[in-house]
Amino acid sequence: MSEQLGLFGETEDQEAVKPQEAVKPEKGALGPRVQYFDLETQKSAEDVGGWGNIHKMGLAVGVVWDSLDREFFTYEEKDAAQLVEKLRTADLAVGFNIIGFDYTVLQPYSDFDLQEINTFDMLVDVKKHLGFRLSLNHLAQHTLNAEKSADGLISLQWYKEGKINKIIKYCRQDVEITRDLFLFGEEHGFVKYQSRSGNPLQLEVDWKTAKLV
Repeated sequence: MSEQLGLFGETEDQEAVKPQEAVKPEKGALGPRVQYFDLETQKSAEDVGGWGNIHKMGLAVGVVWDSLDREFFTYEEKDAAQLVEKLRTADLAVGFNIIGFDYTVLQPYSDFDLQEINTFDMLVDVKKHLGFRLSLNHLAQHTLNAEKSADGLISLQWYKEGKINKIIKYCRQDVEITRDLFLFGEEHGFVKYQSRSGNPLQLEVDWKTAKLV
């Protein structure tokens, strides 16, 4: 996944995960096809010899939420080629650490250079303005009053245990948070975070889809 901070709050559930119903934006003009994307991996950095080998981590699950289809699309490793083709249809792909991480994991499954996809990486933009990184979980907590239900380490354990449905559910939630954070920034022109001393702060952002496509 794109970043690994979060709180684990789910209970064990052996039942199959039913497809989540997308939280659909208000209907209006169709506009560009924006795809919000996140993936989970099979292996950790430690498993593959360090962060320099992200390309060896392997795709466990990838999830896309499409602004025109207004639904989630879920892909396992066997569907990696379909995931690449889905992303290629985007007018804009949005993610959090998508360029440095997600695309690097996915690239071995593609004969197409994923860097050619028109992409907006919120982490890159936040770091450019602040000079340091903030986690998706941190921004979601302070901007949306939401937090991730698990973390990347739990997802890796689920993969080892064959609990793919749990990974899908978790990854979908990450995509939902990614989407909602971007849309909040686009609408309000800022996102919220907290200083090391605990002071609430705002970061002005210019996340207008019309400028990014």
